[in-house]
Amino acid sequence: MDYRYKTRMVCATEIRFTLDDDRVTNVSFTGGCNGNLKAVSKLVDGMTVEQIESILGGNTCNTKPTSCADQLAKAVRQAYDESRSAV
Repeated sequence: MDYRYKTRMVCATEIRFTLDDDRVTNVSFTGGCNGNLKAVSKLVDGMTVEQIESILGGNTCNTKPTSCADQLAKAVRQAYDESRSAV
């Protein structure tokens, strides 16, 4: 299923991705650091929600308490939890 996540406190404004069971694919960011976020999207393609959380969760950007990568970890967890509660 395709998801959209509105980010908070980062330069990217939205994250889009596909969640199939616990696998994440087709990640794309709107805004943010274009080259870095394209690279993050490629690196996480096919990873599980748990893998993304363990690698990217808690990552910060400068003085912000979050980052685009951390927001991705939050987004995939939220989508996964919502998909499980809908079953």
